[in-house]
Formats: sequence, structure tokens, C-alpha cells
Amino acid sequence: MKAKWKCFQPAMNVRLWWIAIALVGAPAMGFAQTDEIQVYDAAIAEKGKFNLMLHNNFTPNGLKTPAFPGGIVPNRTLVGVSEWAYGVTDWFEQGLYLPLYSYSQNDGATYNGFKLRWLFVKPHAADHTFFYGVNFEFSVNQRQWDPRRFTSEVRPIVGLHLHPVDIIVNPILDTSYVGGFKSLDFAPAVRVAYNFSPKWAAAAEEYADYGPLRQFYSASEQSHQIYAVVDHTSKIVNIEFGVGFGLTSSSDKLTLKLMLSRDLNSKN
Repeated sequence: MKAKWKCFQPAMNVRLWWIAIALVGAPAMGFAQTDEIQVYDAAIAEKGKFNLMLHNNFTPNGLKTPAFPGGIVPNRTLVGVSEWAYGVTDWFEQGLYLPLYSYSQNDGATYNGFKLRWLFVKPHAADHTFFYGVNFEFSVNQRQWDPRRFTSEVRPIVGLHLHPVDIIVNPILDTSYVGGFKSLDFAPAVRVAYNFSPKWAAAAEEYADYGPLRQFYSASEQSHQIYAVVDHTSKIVNIEFGVGFGLTSSSDKLTLKLMLSRDLNSKN
């Protein structure tokens, strides 16, 4: 298995570079909504297994104007998505986000689009001190969700399992296929977690949007949120719950997130 993996690495790396070049040759969207509040840790579904993760985020106290004309007002809005994943190999997971939905005061219940995902990681990342990966997403958006029909995300994953502490960084770049490299939007996510046991963990997470690489937003225009998070793993369902607090005037003041996941072909 190790010999095959080493032989395949050069070819896979070439493919990853070509995909990255295709995705990052476009500018970002500074006004995209948020459906998935999660830091990727390079964990994927086991080979041959399907996994379903339900993301739901509610903003009790958020921005009261939409990020763009005709957009969804964040305040008191529920946003969710069903994330379907399949473990293709021990280093590659294919994903589909469908449906992406919301319930807002200005638009009521809406269908907002779907996303395709390709996640490449170091095999069995949880067993290694240093781990890495990269995730590519391609989105098809409805007008109230994003004024541009097609957008993408490139999410590198770098982390350390220091037992019992985890440190993970996702230096995310968002794109919208209209320009050059300098217009990519930099929206990093960071997680520092303490594992009390294999079943329980607590974490601090930050989600930010600095704006396009060509010129970051001013400090007041940047979005920064800090989350207090609790994770619980069980045979029936895995749960992640978090409370987020905005640090700038361009951030939602209070957001709640809940993620539920389970392997669909598990015997438990």
C-alpha cells in the first residue's frame, strides 16, 4: 500500500496543481453568505463508506442589511446544508452539498443552490502528528445567495495533533471567475482544540474575511468571528455545537452552529 501511494503521489500532485491553477485564476467574492462554519482537519469517510453531515447555523443577532442588493438579511436567519460524502480512497473523498437552504425574514424559505467538493488528504491523518490536505469546491448559486452564478473555494489544510491539543489552519481562498489572482478573497479559518477523551473535545475557532489579496479591507470592514465549540463523538451520531461572537462592525454579533454527522452504511 505504501509503495503504491508513493508511486501515485507525483501524478496526483500534478493534478492538484492544475486544479488549483484553474480555480485561483479568478477573483473572490467579498459578499458571499456562509453555509458551512467548519475547520477541516483532513479527516475523510472511510473507503467505500457514505457519510452525511447536516450543517445548521442560526444568527440571533446579525447584520440587518444584506451584503448585496437582493441578498438574504443575516439577522435572525437560519442557514443550512446537507453534506453528502463518499470515501473513494484513503486519501480522496468526493462530496456533494445539496440542498443549500435558508429561512430569513426578508425572503422566507429559499433554496440557495448546491456545491461539489473534492477533498485530498494525507491518508489516516488522525494517526499522524503533522497532517495536510487540500479541498476544492465548485458552487452553483441562486441569486439571493450570491449575485454570481458560479463560485469556488480552495481550502488548504495544515495541522498538528499534539495530544491532547490540536492546531489546525485552513488558509481559504474564494473565487468567482472574473479576474486575476490578486482579486482572490482571503478568508482563513483556525481551530485550537483540547481533547478531554476520544469522545469529548472543546475548541476555540476563528473565521475571518480579510478581503481581496490585491488590497485587504480596512479593519472595520473585515469580518472576524470567534467561536467556542464543543465536540462529541458517539456510535450513533457525531455532534459539534458552537457559539460565535463578532469582533468587528462588519461581523454578525452572535451566531449559533450545529453539525450532526453519521456514516450511512454503519452497522451501529
